Amino acid sequence: MSETLDKENILTGTARDWSSDMTTFKGVPWGKAMMWIFLLSDTFIFTCFLTGYMVVRSTTTEPWPVPSEVFALSVGGVAVPLLLIAIMTFVLITSSGTMAMAVNAGYRRNKKLVFWLMAATALLGATFVGMQVFEWSKLILEEGIRPWGYTDDSHLLGNAPQFGAIFFMVTGFHGLHVSIGVAYLLIVATKVLRGKYDHTNLEIVEITGLYWHFVDLVWVFIFAFFYLW
Repeated sequence: MSETLDKENILTGTARDWSSDMTTFKGVPWGKAMMWIFLLSDTFIFTCFLTGYMVVRSTTTEPWPVPSEVFALSVGGVAVPLLLIAIMTFVLITSSGTMAMAVNAGYRRNKKLVFWLMAATALLGATFVGMQVFEWSKLILEEGIRPWGYTDDSHLLGNAPQFGAIFFMVTGFHGLHVSIGVAYLLIVATKVLRGKYDHTNLEIVEITGLYWHFVDLVWVFIFAFFYLW
């Protein structure tokens, strides 16, 4: 009997906590809890993509394009392997630093500093997307890479045709996340500056930071799988 009552009390208490529309998970704000759930679901998606890439890469019978050659950038007539990718990675990692500083400023309720740091993070994110667009245009126009294979004049003919399909899908999906993150950062930064979150502890800055750090972390795996392997 007592066990039944304990179970009812637990269920009743859980229902009351979740229906209070304030906080749950021992004081974790709803927004943060929902962001963690969203990021968990996104982790499953990227994991499936990268696992699929490993399977395709490991089982294909055609030779896989050499990343140091495909992603080389010509500087003064000399091909520098992975130069653009290194710059893109540096930009995105730097944006993680500015986002972390923005979160710290949010803890101290320094709204102006939060705004400028989040704006800087958004600028770095937009720079990353711009460089990704340049990378795509180079691969499509100069290297002759298509999602369905290669053009007839591409020097990569004879290599695995699956390369373009999975590369554009995964990097495009990540680029979409970065683009959405840039818009998200600017909207939140503007609202913070206007005092829309003054009634809170500016926890929205930390929630935004969770999303941005996740995007940066995913890029580390993409960088390792596509450009170093």
